[in-house]
Amino acid sequence: MQNFVVDLKSDPPSGFRSIKAAQSVDLNVSEKLTHHMEIKADVETYFNVGLIIGASGSGKTTMASEIFGLDCFKTMLDVSKPVIEQFPESMSYAECADALTGIGLSQVACWIKPAGALSNGQKARAEAALQMASGKDFVVIDEFTSVVDRNVAKVMAHCVQKFARKHQKKITLISCHYDVFEWLNPDWVIDCNEGTYTDRRLARRCFKKKEQFVFEIAKCDRNTWHRFSKYHYLSDRLPGGHIETFGIYLNGRQIGFHCFANYVPHRKGSKKIMHSNRMVIHPDYVGFGLGMKVIDALSQYMTDEGYVVMAKFSSIPLLKARQKNPLWKLQSVSNNTHEAQKNPGGNMARKGGFRIATKTYCFKFVGQKKEPQKATPSLSIFKKIKH
Repeated sequence: MQNFVVDLKSDPPSGFRSIKAAQSVDLNVSEKLTHHMEIKADVETYFNVGLIIGASGSGKTTMASEIFGLDCFKTMLDVSKPVIEQFPESMSYAECADALTGIGLSQVACWIKPAGALSNGQKARAEAALQMASGKDFVVIDEFTSVVDRNVAKVMAHCVQKFARKHQKKITLISCHYDVFEWLNPDWVIDCNEGTYTDRRLARRCFKKKEQFVFEIAKCDRNTWHRFSKYHYLSDRLPGGHIETFGIYLNGRQIGFHCFANYVPHRKGSKKIMHSNRMVIHPDYVGFGLGMKVIDALSQYMTDEGYVVMAKFSSIPLLKARQKNPLWKLQSVSNNTHEAQKNPGGNMARKGGFRIATKTYCFKFVGQKKEPQKATPSLSIFKKIKH
């Protein structure tokens, strides 16, 4: 245990109005302009996630600099460059992609645009990814989640702690919001409001968070796709033919989109094939593994409705997820080795409706065998996912 002391003092006011204001309530000026805090804490024993918490002006930042040094707050994100170009040169592309995906920044479009064009939440994730990939012995992030919606803050907290523990990183987060505590499940907490230190290295292992997000899946209007298309790596248009569209909702607000499309000719006497595609979770809610859970739930629903469900894609994260998923079986791998056409506009070259020079993977949903169930048209919400 080490002893850490914070002493904050301000010079007494000399202006007429300041003196008048203090006298109007008989304020003890010297006492109110001094803040003293002394805390004994163990930050030497190994940990992954530390939390310094307290209201504005409680001495959080000063306490962090007392513990970790004045240089601990240096930021790394250059807003003029794409975030994926800012990782150490020693890191491979796959390692950079894993770092960004692991922190919940999984949309490729977010990787390649100037970081200044990202939302506040995306910038915070990018900063955390760069810091934890920097090779530093420890990372300190001030004002964590202070500029984002509280639901988004909880998702970010979950992503950061999950990444830090998976990769054995040491990160300390500074926040004025107590609602991130459950989602971080920190190894230790310094509460600057209370002037206390709590060691949770053992307690966190059996900790069960009380709060849950309940995501609901329901059919949706196909026109809602325009709100999510910019986050998808393929065309901003939906597939042609017969399609079924579904929305993912949190507290009544749509935060995701998925569709199934039949673009393979249907042979009489056989089951219609529906392809799972256009899976998008809004970037603010990435990090729960929600996308694959939604795909599985909807693929099971479509199977129960009498369809054969397939999926063809080039996304490596989706490939890795399905390879570990017993509900899906690999059918084929196509290298599409036709000579690619140059397209400076960035749209993928196609021939006969198929992508050229892009390796794709085809999977079939084998699912869980169930007795066919009759659809219930009046049922608007047919699946809930808790996290």
